[in-house]
Amino acid sequence: MWEDRFAAEDGYLFGREPSGVLAANSWLALPSQSVLCAADGEGRNAVHLARHGMNVTAFDMSVTAVGRATALARESGVEVQTHVSEWNQWDWTLQFDMVVGIFIQFVGQQQRAKQFADMTRALRTGGRIVLHGYRPEQIGRGTGGPPTAENMYTQAELHEVFAGWIVERSASYECDQTSGSAHVGKAALIDFIARKP
Repeated sequence: MWEDRFAAEDGYLFGREPSGVLAANSWLALPSQSVLCAADGEGRNAVHLARHGMNVTAFDMSVTAVGRATALARESGVEVQTHVSEWNQWDWTLQFDMVVGIFIQFVGQQQRAKQFADMTRALRTGGRIVLHGYRPEQIGRGTGGPPTAENMYTQAELHEVFAGWIVERSASYECDQTSGSAHVGKAALIDFIARKP
């Protein structure tokens, strides 16, 4: 599905600028630290972090999206290690200082437990997880996101899953977004940033 969706778009489906959570929280980009951008699509977030001096690895299942990510990095004069990979094919034993999951809400709550476990495994002790996505209130708005509420995040769920972590940001909010042609209009968003104990 994702390959078809990216291939059907002439330009960058979600735009070339970073997501709001990265743009608004510049303290996340720490030069020389390593970061994995999981299911990163066309590379807008990976390239942003690389521009700020991070050592960036990114993967996505779509060949078209990864090709665009590679092109965007080259055009921006930065290096991003890009890979075509399904989520379950990725080597989650590789270790990073930060793991970023932005709008990766393509699984329901049961499968998400494994997703979060994978991301946790890839983090070094003291490493930071960055999650950004939609809340259930997004349903029916037509401004982006999956069609089912079970794919959305709530603060209660994230605080439960990451109990014992050092939470640096946990916010539910409304925001007008313009990200390519896919995410346009008022959205019900959530940020969750925490450090692995």
